[in-house]
Amino acid sequence: MKHEELSTIYSKFKFGEDSFHNLMQDRVSDILLVATYYDSFILEQDGRLSERIRGEYRQLDLSMSPRVTAVTMDSEQVRGKLSQQEFDLAIIVTRYADEAPFSIVQMIRDAHPGLPVLLLVDRDAYAAMIRLESNNLTLFDDIFLWGGDSQLFVAMIKCIEDKQNIDFDTREGDVRVILLAEQSIKFYSIFLPLIYEEILKQTQHLIYLEKNDVNKRLRMRARPKVILVHSYEEAMLYFEKYREYLVGVFTSVNLEREGEIDPGGGLLLIESIRRANPDMPIMIQSADKFNQRKAEALGTDFVYKYSNHLHRQYTQFIHDNLGFGDFVFRNEQGVEFERVGTYIEFEVALNRVPDESLLFHGRRNHFSAWLIAHGSIAIARKIRPQVIEDFASTDELRACLIEITTEARRAENKGRIVNFDSESLLEDDKITRFAEGSLGGKGRGLAFLNALLVTMEFQWSFPEIQLQIPRTGIIGTDAYDSFIEQNNIFEAVRDKTDIEITAIFQKGELTEELTQRLRVFCEGFSTPLAVRSSGLLEDSQSLPFAGIYETYMLPNSHRDPEIRFRQLISAVKQVFASPWKSNARQYIESINFKLSEEKMAVVLQEIAGSVREGRYFYPMISGVVQSYNFYPAFSRNEDGIAALAVGLGKTIVDGEKAHRFCPLQPMVDIYKPEEQIKNNQQEFYCIDLKTKLFSLEKGEASTLVKLNINSTRLNGELKHLSSVWDNSRRDFNDFKFAEGPRVLTFRNIIRYDQPPLLELINSLMEIGSEATGVAVELEFALDIIPGQKPQFYLLQIRPMNISGEDIEINPDQINPADAVLLSRQAMGNGKLNHIRDIIFVHPDRFDKTQTL
Repeated sequence: MKHEELSTIYSKFKFGEDSFHNLMQDRVSDILLVATYYDSFILEQDGRLSERIRGEYRQLDLSMSPRVTAVTMDSEQVRGKLSQQEFDLAIIVTRYADEAPFSIVQMIRDAHPGLPVLLLVDRDAYAAMIRLESNNLTLFDDIFLWGGDSQLFVAMIKCIEDKQNIDFDTREGDVRVILLAEQSIKFYSIFLPLIYEEILKQTQHLIYLEKNDVNKRLRMRARPKVILVHSYEEAMLYFEKYREYLVGVFTSVNLEREGEIDPGGGLLLIESIRRANPDMPIMIQSADKFNQRKAEALGTDFVYKYSNHLHRQYTQFIHDNLGFGDFVFRNEQGVEFERVGTYIEFEVALNRVPDESLLFHGRRNHFSAWLIAHGSIAIARKIRPQVIEDFASTDELRACLIEITTEARRAENKGRIVNFDSESLLEDDKITRFAEGSLGGKGRGLAFLNALLVTMEFQWSFPEIQLQIPRTGIIGTDAYDSFIEQNNIFEAVRDKTDIEITAIFQKGELTEELTQRLRVFCEGFSTPLAVRSSGLLEDSQSLPFAGIYETYMLPNSHRDPEIRFRQLISAVKQVFASPWKSNARQYIESINFKLSEEKMAVVLQEIAGSVREGRYFYPMISGVVQSYNFYPAFSRNEDGIAALAVGLGKTIVDGEKAHRFCPLQPMVDIYKPEEQIKNNQQEFYCIDLKTKLFSLEKGEASTLVKLNINSTRLNGELKHLSSVWDNSRRDFNDFKFAEGPRVLTFRNIIRYDQPPLLELINSLMEIGSEATGVAVELEFALDIIPGQKPQFYLLQIRPMNISGEDIEINPDQINPADAVLLSRQAMGNGKLNHIRDIIFVHPDRFDKTQTL
């Protein structure tokens, strides 16, 4: 895989299919405030303008509130400031009917024609300016009436940003649009902040509900745009251009048309919109109560501009018609059946609401409008084109809606790390975070690989195999920190033995939040479970930690969820205790780290495999493959090395008998046939699901059993993995109908790629090496069940520490009796040139009391 391809794929994952990261490209960051000394003082000191704008932005969780720079109402000062600094918006404030604002805006237009300029006036100044009958008012992008509410400033800023970004954001991000047609400065200065307030509140609600941190940041950028217009022609221009994205219209009855105020301009606008879209939510606003009858005749909502309940009525309309509140399933007569607040609840409700409700909402596009308002644009895109007439029955319509909703909802978080959510706990293609903090070594590798493969849609390259990462949850390191601190572990374990340390950790208490989440998890998850360590130092490229910490395999098969819960809690605490045991502690100190520098995350992972013989759970094959081979017998180092074994991967990890081969040269045997028989795997690890009670204090193997690979299994479920030994030829016979003593050789998979495992693991190694920049080691499992598609599980990825030196060692020339240190398991060759002397002290004869 080329670097450019990987870069494209990673960008696709990071930023999403719809390029939401590109939305809202034009932002108002610097504002030039032009006012008299007095008005500037009032706004900044009495009104505390900058502080209030920052407060509004913080409250709404908007990033980077604009900076306000004030200058006096003097053309030379304004010109000087504009020459020194770039601004995104100018706001001219006046309380007087003089020519100063007009001369300043004209100067700005001449020098900076692209800079938006808004005029902010009080009521008296505006009335006086209108009497001046000055055409210069058209020089301003818009005019607003100041009533002392700082939310108006936020609305003014957002209004400018929306007009600048609407074209790109609708086209690239499918962002929705709300149209406000109002010619009265007084009333649109009231209405605009109301609309933005509800939009931003809704967006904050969506951000709170969002389970993925990346999606949280994108929600704000994808909020609906609000477009303020003052004439019939301008409203129709935006309607025609953005009708596909329009979700609601607010209009005054009186609206400018052909340069004059038309008492029925708003009604004409409604009629034009209704012809194109009969179901468009519309609210008429009028200072004349008698216009309510006209609104009813046109099938629109109505609000009286002087109503004491104006705010509530606006909010109610937005919630009920633009999808900003709960979705209320009702029928034609308004009878309510169910109310839902999230799209997961929406998905569930689709299964049970009456047919009449589905038809009522389906005919009016209520489903897509609500989903869009709730940020589920991917789902809404698929639902919106559907029409009732496309379906033969209501049951078919219901099934289609459920399928689209489920598929799109899951697609939104595929490959991502999502925060704990009991409603969609541990769904495929995503990783659930049970507690905050770092994911640790194993967790980081799993999360990255999951994101990469899902984004690449790697599965489609190998249709013969079902490729997946087991459902995974991660307890971040914050839970470990809290456990250590709350239970005073540093003091409690001082000078304690491993047995005593284990007991101390088992007595400790996890946080209440984590405990509750693990309880929910146990109630809904009953397949065998691996509880793995994921320390910060683990899987480091320069610090090998393989085998230092512990992993526990839980049968998770007890009928009582409370007992399964206690077993899970015990396993988590055992993993937390791992760095504190003597072997791990000595290793950490030997590589010049302090125990306080290590933090432990925990990976909760579904164990790959299936139930066999009614009680034993294991995958047909476990494997480890390395993209770099330290000891190549006939190939290059870069051709790599792989090991396969029946059952759980503990066989390979512990260095027991397993079959080794070169994945890039599968037709060449590393060992002679006689050596293969000698080193053939005789036993395998599995989980006995009938083991209901156990003590994890006895170690990792307390939940595992070892079974023999006897002739019954070789001639039965393992027949596909074995070959017949031909004594006359002193070789193996791979023919399908060959008879005789069978030996586990994996030749059907290795040599004949049935199923196509080799191409798959070689592709994964290439991707892993390119993505990490170094050689990698992958752990995987392959489960084969007759009549089903083989299941390939990717379990772990870690970088390898490869020395740049090529050191040849001939084991035949080494006498073990002369060795200072001998190991039966080695990580590879290397040199340490700075070591000149080695001092060996026998542990049994070393007296610490005699040292300094």
